[in-house]
Amino acid sequence: MRFDARQAKQIPPGEHITIDGFPGLRLQATETRRSWTYRYKSPVDERMRQIKLGEWPAMSYAAAIAEWEKLRSARDAGADPAAAKRAGKDAAATPSQYTVRKLCDDFLAGHVERHRKAKGADIIRRIFANKLTTIAHLPAESITRKQAFDLLESCAATPALAGTLRSALGGAWEYALDAGRLPDTSPNWWRLIMRGRLRSKGRKVEGARVVTKRVLSDTETGELIRWMPNFSQTLNDVLTLYLWTGTRGSEIVSMEVQEFTEEQDGLWWTVPKAKTKNVNRASATDLRVPIIGRAEQIVRRRMQIAKKGFLFPSTAAAGHKDQKLIQQSVYYRQPYCKNAPKEQRTRLPVSHWAPHDLRRTVRTMLASMECPHDVAESILGHVLPGVAGVYNRHTYDKERRVWLTRIAEKMEQLAITRPE
Repeated sequence: MRFDARQAKQIPPGEHITIDGFPGLRLQATETRRSWTYRYKSPVDERMRQIKLGEWPAMSYAAAIAEWEKLRSARDAGADPAAAKRAGKDAAATPSQYTVRKLCDDFLAGHVERHRKAKGADIIRRIFANKLTTIAHLPAESITRKQAFDLLESCAATPALAGTLRSALGGAWEYALDAGRLPDTSPNWWRLIMRGRLRSKGRKVEGARVVTKRVLSDTETGELIRWMPNFSQTLNDVLTLYLWTGTRGSEIVSMEVQEFTEEQDGLWWTVPKAKTKNVNRASATDLRVPIIGRAEQIVRRRMQIAKKGFLFPSTAAAGHKDQKLIQQSVYYRQPYCKNAPKEQRTRLPVSHWAPHDLRRTVRTMLASMECPHDVAESILGHVLPGVAGVYNRHTYDKERRVWLTRIAEKMEQLAITRPE
């Protein structure tokens, strides 16, 4: 039949009309639209094929004829227009070989696993695995500002996690740009968006915001020291070492017998640089810690039992107690902990603190006792910043023993001083 616009409007849904003189050209109707199609037998496999040309009236009758002629000529030449169109769509949908997933894997293998400890690398690996599902398959160079923003916004309820993700992806993009795996014109959106907007407001405990970085007062410190025997022997020992040495929990739980030496002025613990947080700082050295008072009693007792190896041994893969287990054990005794509600246990009289807060407490206590800044920083194993860190190579061994002796004396005084 000849094409008639009025008749085209009246085609029942599910039906079609053909056009005289143009074999295979059809106008098909659905409930909502009219579509031009070309139906033909494929010269490749002799099977019937159909390809959509466009929608009427957006595609006019004359335009449909022109498109039909082009496709029919291709079919007569031995091509299969529908197969060619499908192949084009597949090629457009196929992501570039250098996807976001591949970029992040390269960053993990080439930078993170080389320069961070296994625990830190594992955290980044898990964040990438859990949070990149919506963009992992996309070409890295195609990521838009909106896609980057939407990903970080989806994690906004946990600002610390979102901030870590933003930082890690920013580093990954920089690594790929430096390696020439992304075009130089590719923007690093992760460095440009959400700056200063991913700050934690503190965690909630029983509906109220609590301070996440805490320093115990002298009264609280004394009360805690008196109460700590209620913990297990291991937990009591670890927390005591926090207070008497000011070192990090990861350094304490991985103590080894061979790291301790008897020297002229007493017992010393030399923490290998590889075990410290400063492992990648060129100016950092092994951390020297004098072992004094209750810390010395704990170390000597545990060395006598261990003979060799770790002072806090475990069957875990690392061979020693996990720092996270210490944190969980402290939380279990907090007054607000609802874990295992049917289990009876004594609750902490000093609440809302974590083991690392004891290290922060020691640093604050040193400042209150007028310990020189550089000495206090060296005791905690901090690398001095700027020019001082480059030129000041004094070890402060003598000063460390003097000030940790004063800390030990103060801790003992607090332990026996009860509030009136």
